[in-house]
Amino acid sequence: MADYRTEQDSMGTMQVPADALYGAQTARALENFPISGQRFPRPFLRALGMVKEHAARVNRELAILEDRLALAIMDAAEEVVRGDLDEQFPLDIFQTGSGTSSNMNANEVIANRASQLLDEAVGVRSVHPNDHVNLGQSSNDVIPTAMHMAAAVEIHERLLPALSAMCKVLGRKALEFDDIVTIGRTHLQDATPVRLGQIFGGYFRQTTLASSGLEHALKGLCELPLGGTAVGTGLNTHPEFAQRVIAGMAEVTGLPLCEAKDHFAAQAGKEQVVAASGALKTTAVALFKIANDIRLLGSGPRCGLGQLQLPAVQPGSSIMPGKVNPVMAESLMQVCAQVVGNDAAITLGGLSGNFELNVMMPMMAHNLLQAIDLLTNAVTQFTGRCLEGLVADRERCEALIEESLAMCTALAPVIGYDQAADIAKQAYAENRTVREVARDRQVLSDDELDHLLDPRPMTEPGVPGKTR
Repeated sequence: MADYRTEQDSMGTMQVPADALYGAQTARALENFPISGQRFPRPFLRALGMVKEHAARVNRELAILEDRLALAIMDAAEEVVRGDLDEQFPLDIFQTGSGTSSNMNANEVIANRASQLLDEAVGVRSVHPNDHVNLGQSSNDVIPTAMHMAAAVEIHERLLPALSAMCKVLGRKALEFDDIVTIGRTHLQDATPVRLGQIFGGYFRQTTLASSGLEHALKGLCELPLGGTAVGTGLNTHPEFAQRVIAGMAEVTGLPLCEAKDHFAAQAGKEQVVAASGALKTTAVALFKIANDIRLLGSGPRCGLGQLQLPAVQPGSSIMPGKVNPVMAESLMQVCAQVVGNDAAITLGGLSGNFELNVMMPMMAHNLLQAIDLLTNAVTQFTGRCLEGLVADRERCEALIEESLAMCTALAPVIGYDQAADIAKQAYAENRTVREVARDRQVLSDDELDHLLDPRPMTEPGVPGKTR
């Protein structure tokens, strides 16, 4: 047992690896929860370290934690914030529903690291994980605070900028493609003409609305449960503690963090997390549609729609030489599907606010942060390796219009729906264009046909042949 030391918690003694900074409670949790091998990600650990650092600072300012201990705890917690001690956080996501194991993991690591900084032995509790590091706190308010703050920072600093960059490219493409008239589609069937720029303008608006939804959800995440301690009453914490801790973290993150208006709602209910996940799901739904449209418009290159040419980023087949696939769109679509699945898990987690505590928080935190990370990475790659290099095949886009039976729509206000439909049926049966059949039938003069079947005016409001 030379490679282990003996540590004690309220349940007795535990053998802990000699070089570990965590202690007995973490060691117990390691034995209890060898479930998935998935650990809390860096953004969560950063937020958890930030809570502990600012808690020690405020407790020092309030003269309830002596300077020597507080400064050591702050330095140790800053190492957690920086990521220097990530290997000391080995616990599985699927653990106690309050996240107590991970809160104590942080308390033990910071306490033992603070002891080292004070030139004292690890494990002797000269800096106590509960009495000193966890002073004024409970797992029940610390874990949801870290979850809210981590998600808010990731949305603000990573996902929203990634979507903004995507919007800029979509906006440029909308302008670049605005003079290209092509065929619209509804029910996967030919419909009336549209400008390719209008299609991309729609994508731009979808992405903009998704970003707005995320910004709204961000405001809810910025309301933090810290200060409620065990059940929301604030027992064992100084009345000024939470407000001052949160103010310090707001200054560091640049976010409008604030204390929860009602701690019972903040700790027992997780509607703000569910709402944020819902905004992520809405974003995923919009992005899936955009990516799927682009890959379909780029299908071919010879036997598909072929209206867009997607950048070739890698070989597409192990058996078919020269094949190139829309891999960036497929990657984004898979991420979107995963985000929708994550939202389902988070929604179910939100149902588990039992009395004064939600007991699904680690799982919810994991799924929320994973969804943000996946979307950020996939959007960034899709923008840079697909959208930026998109090229429209103008000839293909415009050739499809003349072949479309939906061109008869422009004739209907002048010759009537029934006669226009009959022309479309004949054109389909004889593999001819609407223009050819209408000209043979002499329903209108050539000049009138050319005027009505000009596709460009069809992309704007108005009735062909009557008002424009």
